[in-house]
Amino acid sequence: MFRTALRNVLAHKARLLMTVLAVTLGVAFVSGTLVFTDTLGKALSGQSAKSYDGVAVSVTSYGQTRDDDGNKQGEPGISRQTLDKVAKVNGVDTVSGRVTGFAGVGDEDGRLIGSGWANKGSNYAPAKDGKDPRYHFTEGTGPAGADEIALDKESASTGRYKVGDKVRVATNGPVKEYSLTGVFTTEDGAVNAGGSLVLFDTAVAQQLYLKPGFFDELSVSAKAGASADRLLADIEPLLDGKSTKAQTGKALAAEQAASIEREMSGMSTMLLAFAGISLFVGVFLIYNTFTMLVTQRTRELALLRAVGANRGQVVRSVLAEALVVGVLSAAIGLLGGIGLAVGMRSLMDSLGARIPAGDLVIAPGTIIAALVIGVLVTTLAALVPAWRTGRIAPVAAMGSAHLPASAKSLVLRNVLGCIIGALGVGLVLLGVKSGGESGRTLIGGGAFSLLIGLIVLLPLLCGPFISAVRPALQKLFGVPGKLAAQNAVRNPRRTAVTAASLAIGLTLVTALSVLGVTMGKAVDRMSTDKLKADYKVSMSGDIGYLDKSVAETLAKAPGIKAVSPQVAGYFRMGEEFRSVSGVTPGTIGDLLNIEVLGGSLDALGKGEVAVAEKTAKEQKLSVGSTLQVQFDDGQKGTLKVGALYKDMEGLLSPYVVDEKVLNAHSDEPSIREVYVNTTGGESKAAEKAVVDALGNNPAMTVATQQDMRNEMGGLINMALNIMYGLLGMALIISVLGVVNTLAMSVFERTQEIGMLRAIGLDRGRVKNMIRLEAVVISLFGAVLGVAIGVFLAWSLGTTFAKSVPDYQLVLPWDRIGVFLLLAAVVGVLAAMWPARSAARLNMLTAIKTE
Repeated sequence: MFRTALRNVLAHKARLLMTVLAVTLGVAFVSGTLVFTDTLGKALSGQSAKSYDGVAVSVTSYGQTRDDDGNKQGEPGISRQTLDKVAKVNGVDTVSGRVTGFAGVGDEDGRLIGSGWANKGSNYAPAKDGKDPRYHFTEGTGPAGADEIALDKESASTGRYKVGDKVRVATNGPVKEYSLTGVFTTEDGAVNAGGSLVLFDTAVAQQLYLKPGFFDELSVSAKAGASADRLLADIEPLLDGKSTKAQTGKALAAEQAASIEREMSGMSTMLLAFAGISLFVGVFLIYNTFTMLVTQRTRELALLRAVGANRGQVVRSVLAEALVVGVLSAAIGLLGGIGLAVGMRSLMDSLGARIPAGDLVIAPGTIIAALVIGVLVTTLAALVPAWRTGRIAPVAAMGSAHLPASAKSLVLRNVLGCIIGALGVGLVLLGVKSGGESGRTLIGGGAFSLLIGLIVLLPLLCGPFISAVRPALQKLFGVPGKLAAQNAVRNPRRTAVTAASLAIGLTLVTALSVLGVTMGKAVDRMSTDKLKADYKVSMSGDIGYLDKSVAETLAKAPGIKAVSPQVAGYFRMGEEFRSVSGVTPGTIGDLLNIEVLGGSLDALGKGEVAVAEKTAKEQKLSVGSTLQVQFDDGQKGTLKVGALYKDMEGLLSPYVVDEKVLNAHSDEPSIREVYVNTTGGESKAAEKAVVDALGNNPAMTVATQQDMRNEMGGLINMALNIMYGLLGMALIISVLGVVNTLAMSVFERTQEIGMLRAIGLDRGRVKNMIRLEAVVISLFGAVLGVAIGVFLAWSLGTTFAKSVPDYQLVLPWDRIGVFLLLAAVVGVLAAMWPARSAARLNMLTAIKTE
């Protein structure tokens, strides 16, 4: 029977081509994800390990801690005295102190080099030999003076800087010009992630990032023969255990490797989820293929039964065919996945990600996963068609080429589909009522149940849909339109399975699109309705905080009418910490459109607090109420509620005070952004005035209202495009399903098509009939997918509504129209080969076909 199965695969290889391709694509997605993440993880771990070469012990400071009353304890870092004590420990060769923070370098046009979050500054710490082991200089030497820096090779090349050039470097304050003394290479992860690294003299770095005489980290190298574990045991008693942590270099490298593995696991899980969607969609194609193959080979299978094969042997022969197809698809998919991983790596390199060099990792688990998935998906999808072959009696099968589903089986299927679908709708509505994270979990479970119920009910639903469009088809296209509608409902199960794959893909695409557009419009309304400022100044990439001198400088600049920083802070109320914004009382009303519900914002200037509406209701506060708070420095105070305002999530914290109130209790204010109004309003000249006032700082962004809208809209569109790309594989497999169904349907109806040709249906109308059938099936799946996608988007949106200001569901009719149009185009394209094959049939030969 296995030889029979193998011969059947070879005999029907053309009909199985789409199945092989669908499984191959799914397996390639899975194996490509595993190979890529394994390769990237190993490369990053290797790079991390290299950065700790020669480090026997590493000591890290967490800075000052706070006691139960909020008072600061300990030192801001590791003191020079501690470094000297560590250096005297027996077995220690050298000790290097490190300080790190943000530093940005501009290119020739003043644009920031790197990605913002990965732009770092640190200190050059030469050892006894005058060299810093972390950096290899290709040109010049390390910085030795207050006005000197060294720059990593990639950044120097991008900015076209050479040793001796003047380089403008920005931290979180004013830009300063330094002389470039050297260019180096490094294994620093931030640089390899597309960032930049600026090295300062140690004293300069301490002044910029911490405090003179203190370090963030110590790197200890050991003398020959000294044990790292022994050094660790001797060093730990010298440290402040509350604010520092000591580890061996080996342990730290292992910790970094574990962190990288967790990050890669998250990426892998996301990609594998989309690969799973593609494989799930592929199941419908495989099921349809084997169902149609079994139907077309009914007489052949009956003959096997007649000459002695029992039911089990016939079933196993069909499963053996699926096994052969699965093994072949898995092998091709694995090779394709390896190629996909290589392509993804090259793509990231071209985008400037600078992935570390390393060998391609093809783990045994990846090979096993590819084979298991390919075989399992194909075999499971073929299980029901194989089981049906065993139910066909030899005599009945030899007398009939097609046995329709019984009425009883269809009734049971419809009842089961209604129950599963109703359960899904119920869970979704329960999730809407619950809201929040728990609500989204319920909606996710309900969505899965709803899709399964839909798939089961599709044979029932396709009849009414096609009946509704049949008059239009017949009126517009005549006989081909009428025949196309009749063919589409001739086998409801086949039509349903073909449409199901498109419905699933478009459900996800539509839901993501509706949510994305809705969130984008909400952000746009927030920018338009709530923001009155001409410009917002922030650190590039929103990494880090602005220096307090930024607001002071802008307030004194010509052409500036109003300035207010937004200082991020907190105070403690009882056992809970509350987020608070510090602003300039006299100008904040000119910069933000704050809807005051009670009291006045002028109260902020008197040291009082404004409270958001939702928070006031939760805390039962009103104008005149008092709050007992504890500030950042541990001091306690009483704040009077001077105003209530409508919530402005994303722009202001639930509590707002005068910036001076927060600054009085903090060494360094955490300024997220500074809002600015100019005398002449928004214009290129006004924007240039703001940029010039900031010293043309490459690390700072000056954004107009439109820039802010574009930024949020760009992030949402980028996320949507990534999702579209990841779902693209599932949609491609859906198209293959339509092609496969039509091609096998044409083969099955060879005699019928010959008869139609014989009674006068010409080649052109035969092609139109096949094309219209494909379009009807595609639109059926698309309409259902769009409808369910909108329903799920609405339900998920309700769980976010409370946290998104002015949330209103927006239906992107233009995108929905594009989706339906693309579905119709997919139908036309999918029908090209089957339609051409049908039109080229010789009518006499077709009529004689059994």
